[in-house]
Amino acid sequence: MANKEALRALQQRLADRLQAVRVQAPARNWLAVEIAGHGFLLPLEQAGEIFPLAAIQPVPHSQDWFLGVANLRGQLHGVVDLAVFVGLPQRQSRNFSEAATRDAGRLIAFNAGLQLNAALLIDRLMGLRNASSLSISAEPMQTNKPHFIGQKMADAQGRTWYELDLSGLVADEAFLKIDV
Repeated sequence: MANKEALRALQQRLADRLQAVRVQAPARNWLAVEIAGHGFLLPLEQAGEIFPLAAIQPVPHSQDWFLGVANLRGQLHGVVDLAVFVGLPQRQSRNFSEAATRDAGRLIAFNAGLQLNAALLIDRLMGLRNASSLSISAEPMQTNKPHFIGQKMADAQGRTWYELDLSGLVADEAFLKIDV
């Protein structure tokens, strides 16, 4: 008799926990990066491995934002300068054919689930962020922003961050057309 009551109590606790998990919204987590002086948040589930800046081989007749290809762990990845792609002010020119110094930037590969061997050139890693440390910015967003740039947020220090939807970027027709 006591075992039946204990089993019912356990089942009730489990049912209550399952219901609480269904009701709770999953926490959003991002990798914070700086690109051309702007803060971007890459969803952790869409971002892949972080690499030091490798030698990038240019590809002839490609868009100016497509820097070329780099060998990252034995796989060729197209390297994209997001700042140029979205029209941000350009950074100082770099020589990508030589191995870069530690502060020259990083490459962040897209998650394999996005099915695109590509990497973004970033200037600095800024750490991890979660939804509890950010608030949606009260400032109005630009009306002509690309569809893959999501909400504008601010952290406790007042730094502005833009959510970057990598799956939306991968689906963008202009992004997939690297030839001139």
